[in-house]
Amino acid sequence: MTDDTKDTGRFDPARADARWQKAWEDAGTFTAASESEKPKSYILEMFPYPSGRIHMGHVRNYTMGDVLARYRRMRGDEVLHPMGWDAFGMPAENAAMEKNVHPGEWTRANIEQMKAQLKRIGFALDWSREIATCEPEYYGHEQALFLDLYEGGLVYRRSSTVNWDPVDMTVLANEQVIDGKGWRSGAEVEKRKLDQWFLKITDFAEDLLAGLDALENWPDKVRLMQENWIGKSQGLEFSFDLSSGEKLPVYTTRPDTIFGASFVAVAADHPVAQGLADDPAVADFIAQCKRGATTAAALETAEKLGYRTDIAAKHPFTGEDMPLFIANFVLMDYGTGAVMGVPGHDQRDFEFATKYDLPIARVVASDPARADEPFKGEAEAGDGVIVNSDFLDRMTVEQAKAEVIARAEAEGWGRGTTVWRLRDWGVSRQRYWGTPIPFVHCDACGIVPVPRDQLPVKLPEDVDFETPGNPLERHPTWKHTTCPECGGEARRETDTLDTFVDSSWYFLRFASQPDDKPFDADEIAKWLPVQHYIGGVEHAILHLLYARFWTRALSAIGKLSVKEPFAALFTQGMVTHETYALGDGSWLSPDEVRRDGEDYFHIESGQPVTAGRVVKMSKSKKNVVDPDRIIEQYGADAVRWFMLSDSPPERDLPWSDSGIEGCSRFVQRLWRLFGQYPDMTLEGEDKGLLRKVHQTIVGVAEDIEALGFNKAVARIYELVNAVEKANITASRRYAIETIAKLVAPMMPHLAEEAWSNMGGEGLIANAPWPQHDPTLLVEDEVTIAVQHKGKLRDTLTAPKGASKEDLEALALASEKVQRSLDGAEIRKVIVVPDRLVNIVT
Repeated sequence: MTDDTKDTGRFDPARADARWQKAWEDAGTFTAASESEKPKSYILEMFPYPSGRIHMGHVRNYTMGDVLARYRRMRGDEVLHPMGWDAFGMPAENAAMEKNVHPGEWTRANIEQMKAQLKRIGFALDWSREIATCEPEYYGHEQALFLDLYEGGLVYRRSSTVNWDPVDMTVLANEQVIDGKGWRSGAEVEKRKLDQWFLKITDFAEDLLAGLDALENWPDKVRLMQENWIGKSQGLEFSFDLSSGEKLPVYTTRPDTIFGASFVAVAADHPVAQGLADDPAVADFIAQCKRGATTAAALETAEKLGYRTDIAAKHPFTGEDMPLFIANFVLMDYGTGAVMGVPGHDQRDFEFATKYDLPIARVVASDPARADEPFKGEAEAGDGVIVNSDFLDRMTVEQAKAEVIARAEAEGWGRGTTVWRLRDWGVSRQRYWGTPIPFVHCDACGIVPVPRDQLPVKLPEDVDFETPGNPLERHPTWKHTTCPECGGEARRETDTLDTFVDSSWYFLRFASQPDDKPFDADEIAKWLPVQHYIGGVEHAILHLLYARFWTRALSAIGKLSVKEPFAALFTQGMVTHETYALGDGSWLSPDEVRRDGEDYFHIESGQPVTAGRVVKMSKSKKNVVDPDRIIEQYGADAVRWFMLSDSPPERDLPWSDSGIEGCSRFVQRLWRLFGQYPDMTLEGEDKGLLRKVHQTIVGVAEDIEALGFNKAVARIYELVNAVEKANITASRRYAIETIAKLVAPMMPHLAEEAWSNMGGEGLIANAPWPQHDPTLLVEDEVTIAVQHKGKLRDTLTAPKGASKEDLEALALASEKVQRSLDGAEIRKVIVVPDRLVNIVT
């Protein structure tokens, strides 16, 4: 050995971790070679936002991918396992405002810190392919791709309703609107019409939906979430005749419920509503609506508000007049901006009708006998038969839908049509720290793309965050340029791209990184699709859907030959921890709390502490565990082993001090076992142990491939137990060497140290996965239980399939059985082959 671990008998992770991490880096061990003839494996975890510190969720996520990547290398694959940084976004601008530091300086400092943390854990990453989306070398290529999509007819600009913070002077995402106010400024949020850039994701709605069927290695819940988000539905498009003489187009997915309609509602910015805005009361209500949320999802939980107009809408079948409302829950950007209200069978309509005392009729029931059953405080959206609906009575829902559509088309007042919940992707953001949109505005030529030889359009460094709003908009020089077409004065586009654009193609840039273009399609074809993509389920909709769209869009314009970016998706559980709070409700970190039996106390003040629920680690609740501190105390391998143990990887993993301590003890236990290898005899064979070793080789491989890491850990524990109990033979020596290889993907530093001491050739990271002997996977011996007087007297080992006569003779030859018989006459011997001998006296 090269250090003092042999003298102390203990594994020293601080020394070993640093030594082997340097050895891997110096050797370029994990650099992927595209020209390699080996089978390709692309293993990828969702790249992190550089917030400044990694957390235990990162550690768990990246450990899973790392084990798979290291295992695949040992199986002979050329593995691409890269890392980068999702580096644009609002947090950097917030830091600039709060800490008076440039977003780029803040971001790059965080990247360096987090990169050092990741290296301390020993991840097998190809750092030669590292990217940061905030660097011109990346976003310049993104600008080129945006222009490609523009030329392909997939990018356009139009006016759209947004959340506007009048103090910060910026557009807010719906998640940033809290109780109608800006999350940072506290100002009343307004709805504004702004010119925005859009990507035509709706052109791919059918293909995105159909493609889900082929994603067999994606979680069902993620596929269902995307299916619902895309939201294909068949329905009826028709127009109400209004008492004002106008026609009001509406669309409904439930034409079967048309006899249950009791009102019609339009959005605040619908032309009908705007035509009534001369009335001050109407104008006030419209202004109130503009201060509310802007998406259907956000309005689900908002109070439903309406203004009853003097206009009536005529029911197409009954001819009855229904009141027309302006309502805050109707959005102009969804459908036609008008809805037919059916309170009995839509919860949103039910809440509205209850508030304004409108009729709530039942037109769907579980059976006709329940046609007059009252509602129990909420709408009933389920299936059933049609009731109280004239010619539709007793039809099924589907029959009634078809009948209403058929009559509407025959009578000429409506038509059946397909609609999608999915809307085109608005990618404009009024902020500095993002990819500049590569267009200029010319009074003479209109909107003109930036010539490709002028890319990247770089962000200016000299920006001011003292004044709220977009620094690009008020920059004294940056936005002033010349028109590429006429050479006259022009203005740069000051909106930047949504950061989801950055993450919609980064996996392509990882696979291919030419200087003169975003990627090489032939190189991409070698690696894509990503074989295993690992990340949180919270990205099921936006990121994963946008990445699928982006890949399809590039394929549609001839830039790629692949349509689906991720062949297999795995969504890992979170790392959780108890919460701790003082009597005043203030949160404490685990480091601030001392446990005494079942009681908890604040270390500093001695005050009693209340231990709360085990929840996701978060800064707000302070129930976080610092990976650096844990690695310093226990070493990287103990932390990695903890992340893989106990909980199935798709479930949450509760952090516990006892758990990490147990993992640390197992590291030392393995170290002691590995230490026995050099002095062990090479004589003798233990067939039972060999069988256990080869069964474990196959089982661990299968578990890793299936990402069943906790099962693989359990198998290794069992094998270690068996080896420790086995006699000192050549088989035991072989078993110890095999264990070193089996744990190499999980505990790479310990495995390298042991491999070096065993005299192994090169790095164990480059060693082949141990081969198994198929003949040793089959059990050829069995354990036979021998009973007498209903009690177990002995257990015997016998050849599998031994005859009843042989088993009986073997049992009667046992000294323990003879002592139990004590000369008694044997009346009967019952033999269950391969299992049991029962002696009756």
